[in-house]
Formats: sequence, structure tokens, C-alpha cells
Amino acid sequence: MSRITLLLLTLSFFTFSCQRVLKPSGWDTTQVEIVRDEFGVPHIFGKKDADVAYGLAWAHAEDDFETIQKTILAGKALAGRVFGEQGAGVDFFVHLLETKKIAKERYDEAFSPDFKKVLEGYAVGMNDYALAHPEEVLYQPAFPITPKEIVSAYILSLAQMSGADRAVQAIVGGNVEMIPEDPMPKGSNAIAVHSSRTDSGETFLAINSHQPLEGPVAWYEAHLQSEEGWNILGGLFPGGAMIFHGANEHLGWAHTVNTPDFLDLYQLELNPDDQNEYLVDGEWLELESHYAWLKVRLWDWITIPVPKKVWKSIHGPTLITEQGAFAIRLGALERIGAPEQWWRMNKAKNFSEWKAAMNSMQLTNFNTVYADKYDTIFYVSNGLLPKRTPGFDYSGTVPGNTKNTLWTEFHAFQDLPQQVNPSSGYLFNTNHSPFKASGLEDNLFYEDYPVEMGFDLRDNNRSVRFRELMPDTGRISWEDFERIKFDQTLPRNLAFRTDMTSLFSLDSLANEDIKSQIHRLQNWDREAAIDSEGAAIFGFIYYYWWDQFAKAGRSFDTKLTEEEALIGIREAKKHFETHFGKPIVTLGEYQKLIRGEKILPLWGLDDVLAAIRSSPQENGTRKAVQGESYILMVRFGDGLPVLESINVYGTSNRPESPHFSDQMERFINRDLKPMTLDKEEVMKKAKRVYHPGD
Repeated sequence: MSRITLLLLTLSFFTFSCQRVLKPSGWDTTQVEIVRDEFGVPHIFGKKDADVAYGLAWAHAEDDFETIQKTILAGKALAGRVFGEQGAGVDFFVHLLETKKIAKERYDEAFSPDFKKVLEGYAVGMNDYALAHPEEVLYQPAFPITPKEIVSAYILSLAQMSGADRAVQAIVGGNVEMIPEDPMPKGSNAIAVHSSRTDSGETFLAINSHQPLEGPVAWYEAHLQSEEGWNILGGLFPGGAMIFHGANEHLGWAHTVNTPDFLDLYQLELNPDDQNEYLVDGEWLELESHYAWLKVRLWDWITIPVPKKVWKSIHGPTLITEQGAFAIRLGALERIGAPEQWWRMNKAKNFSEWKAAMNSMQLTNFNTVYADKYDTIFYVSNGLLPKRTPGFDYSGTVPGNTKNTLWTEFHAFQDLPQQVNPSSGYLFNTNHSPFKASGLEDNLFYEDYPVEMGFDLRDNNRSVRFRELMPDTGRISWEDFERIKFDQTLPRNLAFRTDMTSLFSLDSLANEDIKSQIHRLQNWDREAAIDSEGAAIFGFIYYYWWDQFAKAGRSFDTKLTEEEALIGIREAKKHFETHFGKPIVTLGEYQKLIRGEKILPLWGLDDVLAAIRSSPQENGTRKAVQGESYILMVRFGDGLPVLESINVYGTSNRPESPHFSDQMERFINRDLKPMTLDKEEVMKKAKRVYHPGD
């Protein structure tokens, strides 16, 4: 919608943001204790689980209230009132998927009474923080928040992770033959090594997600402990009321993104005489429809209501465009109990309890690698996958004019690719095929699973490199394990979607002007080290051609020609001369880790094990935006697990905080900080102990 249109609408429609009065909850905060360590990480102790959830909300708001509010506003479909047209797009997505309605209608039956208390504690903690800090509230009418609105935000997030946002973009963009993939490789690593393969007799676990470094899905570290048996350290996103992946006294797990076929896109056959009807098995059915009134912020205090029509068919949320009518169907809108499943995983004391939580099949996606102190390692490519009718191609657009394509059930947990204690003694996932999760003799066979599940069969550079590093036999040390996890070298045989081998076979004699660059690439050891010139040249070319392919709409599953390789090298030389005054630079000169005024040279490239994805800056450098972020390394042996962690920047997202960037140097140097689940040890080293509101 243009600015002129918005201005005209204000002549007849406008609203003023009015402040809603929040009342104190009366929560007994003496039962909640927040303990900050030297890095500002909150260790939250409470009498009950609900007290801990209250404390988590308060502590996280102290560190990043603004980002949490963005999540809240999205879940409540109020983003447009704060962020204008961009926020209104999020609100439309919420109205289309009906996440608020789903949360409201299914809340009572979806969650146990015990877990409802946890959500209530979190909501009250956030409301009390807003009441105590009104100057930080982005939009006063957004408060108070309720548990059902928190659940709406979870549904929205999991739907997005299942591909709903890309499906909507494809429909609106008029290109729905195939739902477009994210052209950049997905990130995250998870590794478990059985005690039989380690020289110390401990079981090793690496929790190593590659998320955006900032924003609504950036990691926050916390330790949660109650007198009701909740004691876990790990990572969560803004608005999370529990740990998403981490380790408790007995066990731990790591998630990575997986990409089976979670979602189906149906093309509906509209009645040419009545566009509100669509054909199913010879019968015309009526489309449900209503107007979603999006409130769009114009200036500080003026918003306007903008109507957007949304439809719904028996297939799910529906959009009508010039190309036709298309419906979206996915499990994330059918089951909403993921928050409780995570909470029960948090509190599991052994593999049986943890697997029982997984068996509830409320968590809609994610590869999951598990390890515990009882000599069990486990991997599953988890997902809420529909039981589809064989014979139809569900990878593209599915015909919606027959119920034969309309699924109503999901595969059970035992149907999913999974392994426990393979003979190789290790399990891992780097977002690659679930059928290559262990040693060659232990791997599963994709032929044993319905093709309609849509599992990825490909390797990536990280999976190939891991196999180069992980010995087939013998025992490894903790130092070996860390060296594998922090490796930053591409494999001998590259596994990018685009074949880039032409870069390493060019004739320098025939290209005198870039002879030095060609030599650097040919002699490059494939390591993305800070002082590597070859890594800088390769990194520039990699990003240059990804951008060019995206602009041209060219498939990324292609081969970089010799001519294109030469163009990339010449563009790199020109770029470095323009911005750095010399034709060749190191990776650390080109790529930076930046937080406020602190700027540090940074290692890493896309799809090395220690992955970093970066974006261009005006001065010719690149800023890290995704990849290595929150890292938790775990050793399970006798007693409590040994924990070491690091977060890319620090605990706080407030520039004035001493913990805004105090982990950056340690992150660069891979100098992980020791952590503990032992309250006594936490208290010995505490830098601040207080109750919420003190």
C-alpha cells in the first residue's frame, strides 16, 4: 500500500494508542531468586516451576525486553501498530493462519494443569516487568499478555519454521509450482559420542546451533532450577518459557533444522460463476472468508485500520490471487503442545522419560541428537509428517479438487528415521540427510521410508568434513572432540549446491592480471582462518555468485563455469582495491564480528563446521549475521555433567550493560566459560543475588 493511500485513509479512519492500566499481580517474588554470574548469565531458582518461569520472564526482560516484545506483538497481531507496514505483514500472517484463534480454542485441552501454571508464571512475570518499567514498553495496549497469546507466538514461530512463510510468499509472488527454498545452506551441528569411544569413558555432546546472531530467534542462555525437579542449562529464544535445547543433571540434547516435507500447497478449482466456491470430488464447497483489520502505524500516535480479506477451505488457510486459489496445510496448525513437550524434555531424568516426551509428537520439526550419563546416545529426524496418499507428487503443488490428496493423520514417532547406540559409537547431524547420521555400516536406508515424507538425501560440506575428521575406530579425547567441533576447513571434495571446483583449476599464465589471486586459491588449505587470504577471495566469490544467481532467478544447483570463476576473482580484486587499497586481503580484514563500537576480525565461512554467514557493509567489509552463536559442550560421567558454553556477544542486548559484548573475545578465541548445575557452586561465584523487583 502506498503512502498516499495510507494518508487518504487517515481522513476517515484513525485511532489513538491508549494506555491500558496494568495491575500488580501480587506474585510472591520471595520464592524467586535470580543469581547473576560474572558473565551476567541468569541462574533462576524457585520453589515451584511456575516461580522459575516468572523469574525467567523477569530476567530475560532485564536483558532484552525489546526483542521479547516483538515476539509478543507478533503473537497478538499487533506488530503493525508499532512497526507500520512491515509489521502489518506479520499481522496478516497471524490472521491468515489463525494462530490466535487456534491457541484460544485448543489451549485447555492441549496443556496439562501443571504446565498451564508454568505459562501463567511466565506471563505474570512479563506483565509485572512491564508494569515496573513503563518507559520500556513499545505499545501499552499489548499488556497484559496471557498464556494463550504466548502460545499463539509459539504456533506462529513453528509454522514459519515449517515453511508457511515461504509458501505465502510463493502464492503472493505468483510462483507456486514449487515452494522456493532458502538458497543459503541451513546451519547447525549436533554431535554425540558414546562413552565406549572416548578415552575418559564419558559421553560427549556438542550443542551447536547456527542461528541469527541477533533478533527474535537469537539464543539466550539461562539456568533454570526449581524444587519440583527442574534443573537445566541451555538456550532459548526471546519469549521462550523453558530451555529449547541444553543439558540437565542426567541428559541433554541438541536440535538442528531439518527439511522433510512438513507442508502441502493445494491448488483449488474455483467456480467460474461464483468465486466463493471451490470444487472437491464433484461438489461445490463454500469458502469461509472474513476481513482481517490490520492496524497500521503512520506516526507516533496515529494508526489506521486496513482491511485484508482472508479465506479458509477444508485444506487450510487459503489465498486467492490472479494465478488462482491456493491453500496451505501443515501440522504446526494442528498440534500446539510443543511448549509442554519441551518442558517435559527439560525435566526428564532418563532416556525413557525423555523419549516419552518426544513420543507425544507435539514438536513439529527439528533433527534431535541426544546423550545421557547412562551410556545412551540417540538421533531422530523429528517431524510432524502427514500420512499422504502414495501416487501424488507432494513436493510441488497438489490438486485440491479431490479428497484423495487431503491427509488427516500424522506418522507416529516410531515411523521417523532414528537410531540408538549404533556400533560406530557416534551420531551427528549437520542439516544433512538423516540416512547418514553415523558410521557407514550403521546408517539407515531411505528406501525403508515413504517417499512422501520428503527427506533430504544430500550431504553438505559440514557432514563430509565431519567424516574426514571422525575416526572409524578407536577412542577420542575431549581435545579431539573440541577440535572436530571447532574445525573451520572445507572438505577435500566440496559439497556446495553450486559446483565451485572451477575456481581451483584456472590457468594463471593465461590470466596475468589475477595471477596472484589464482595462486592463492590453488594453494589455499581450505581453512577459513582469520589470516587466510585464500579464504577471503573464496568468500567474496561465494557471496558474489549467490547474489547474482538470486537476482537472475537461476537455480543454485548448477556449476560455476570457468568464465564465471574468472569474473568472480576479478570482482574480488576490484572490491579489495576499492575498499582496502590493495588487491588481496585476509579473511579477518574482510569479515568482522561487530557489536556496538567493538569490531573484531572473524574466522569462518558458510558451511564449514564452525560456520559463519555474513552480510555486506558500506565500507566493503562483511558483518557476521548468522552461524556459530550459542555453543554448549557437555561431558556426561559420574556426578553432574561438566558444562562449558559461550554466546557470541554476551547475555544482555542493552548497549549500556557490561554484558553487552563481554563474551566476544572468548568467542573469537574459542575460550568457553565453565558453567554448572550445582546451586552451591553458583552461589559461591555469584556477582549479584536478588528477587524480581528488588
